[in-house]
Amino acid sequence: MLEDLRVRNFALIDALSLTFEEGFNVLTGETGAGKSILVGSLSFLLGAKADPGIIRTGAADAEVSAVVSLKKSHQEALAWLNARSISLEEERLIIRRAIKTSGRGAIYIQQTPVSRGELAEFMALLFDLHGQHTHESLLKKETHRKYLDRFAGLEEEALAFNRVFLEREAKKKALDRLVSLARDQAVRLEMLYYAVEEITQGNPKPGEIHELEREARRLGDFEKLAGFVQSLGAFLCDEERSILSLSWRIHAAMESAAGIDGSLASMAKRMEDWYYETEDLVEVFRGYRDTLTYDPGRLEAVEERLALLYRLKKKYGGDEGAIQEYRAKAEAEIEVLTESGARQENLAGMISMLEAELASRAQRLSARRIAAARDLEPRITAILTHLGMPHARFSVSVISEAEGMQGSRYQPWGMDAVEFFIAPNDGEPVKELSRIASGGELSRIMLAIKTVLSDADALETLVFDEIDTGIGGEVALSVGEYLAKVGCHKQILCVTHLASIAVRAYNHLKVEKKNEAGRTVTGVRVLRADARRKEIARMLAGDAGPVALAHADALLIKYSNGVTDGETY
Repeated sequence: MLEDLRVRNFALIDALSLTFEEGFNVLTGETGAGKSILVGSLSFLLGAKADPGIIRTGAADAEVSAVVSLKKSHQEALAWLNARSISLEEERLIIRRAIKTSGRGAIYIQQTPVSRGELAEFMALLFDLHGQHTHESLLKKETHRKYLDRFAGLEEEALAFNRVFLEREAKKKALDRLVSLARDQAVRLEMLYYAVEEITQGNPKPGEIHELEREARRLGDFEKLAGFVQSLGAFLCDEERSILSLSWRIHAAMESAAGIDGSLASMAKRMEDWYYETEDLVEVFRGYRDTLTYDPGRLEAVEERLALLYRLKKKYGGDEGAIQEYRAKAEAEIEVLTESGARQENLAGMISMLEAELASRAQRLSARRIAAARDLEPRITAILTHLGMPHARFSVSVISEAEGMQGSRYQPWGMDAVEFFIAPNDGEPVKELSRIASGGELSRIMLAIKTVLSDADALETLVFDEIDTGIGGEVALSVGEYLAKVGCHKQILCVTHLASIAVRAYNHLKVEKKNEAGRTVTGVRVLRADARRKEIARMLAGDAGPVALAHADALLIKYSNGVTDGETY
């Protein structure tokens, strides 16, 4: 049950704190006062999508928080909390959601952060919000199936069917892909085999292209290279005045000088090192020169090898590694294609098993839906009788579309087409809601459905935003009476423009728009005694004149369930 609601910087609301009571709570006020804003703030707390546009102008963020009591008998909600290690404090929770102008937000249940999806999932276990246009969902047949499943307690079973259905669809698509692929399998396999064979024969090694390119350059300019080597030989060691000969003479002279003047010893040592380093260099050079030979056949082989590698590189990848990776992928695809037949058989077998499971689940769902429909019809009809439709007859059609079709026509949620019908008057056949139901009738049908569903689950709070759309007179009296009855075992939050509904409330709150320091703000106050009397009069006649006040007094005496002493703001 919602006990307290705090709203800060939400649209026209600067700061607001409300206390709700058990039973029937009503919110009234002039058109445009901000009743829908208040409902919007509650919807925000229940997990609805939101953007920074809801933040009050000039504020950095908006926040809505609530204190919610939770009965120990609500096992599903308690299990949800336990799964996330969230504990109650004196059977209460503090739930808070905030959004900044940047679009970033924060959501907490107690002190535990949760996602918006988790918030919506949890709050759906506690609250049911019927918005101004929710009754229009009755015109969509898919919602009929959802309402029937919820009434019958089949939501989890329908989800299980849906999971099997989606798995079958995925496997059917995989099988279709294999079958389609098999049509071109021979051509594709031939191409893949050729690529694997070509790459295997070529067998490019990492860095091979670079090494061969170097060798090709050396062999292609061999004549120039030989000339340079010959010149180097003359400079280094072949002639009498070569570097090696000169370094020996310089070393010998320096060693003799150091024998006379010891200060030259370090220089003599360096000259000795230079000589031996030159000698080592000459030995390496001679070894290179001795192996330097020209092989025209080798140049031709290198060029042929490079041409092959260039061709593989162009066809299969940017370097040797990419070429080998292409081969690995081709081999893997060959394996898939050659095993396609076995995989097709395996997939077909799995699909057959899933379809058998679908058939079994669909039949169970259908049987339970049909039984639930027969149970739902009189319940809704009885409630409509109390809501000013005494001759209405509500009907639920459950047609098995896939019967005898071996699962080929199963829908994501079973094999049933579920649709609600109604005959508003005696002697009329039942027809689709969209054909005969007015806005007021749809509102009452939705109220009946919400009531029955609330009896079937653990929901503690029902929120109705302008359930009075399209109704008035005796019908409004009936709706008010029925909301008060439901309020005996559920918490009701109802936004209304009708005095005949408002007088039934246990707790009456008025939403008002006022000017504070040059800015428009929305506020809410609890009405009791004379303040409530004047608000009922305003709702009846637009003012609080004597006639309207007398009418208000009569309604309050006849229908009021609220407290009649004192007035708080």
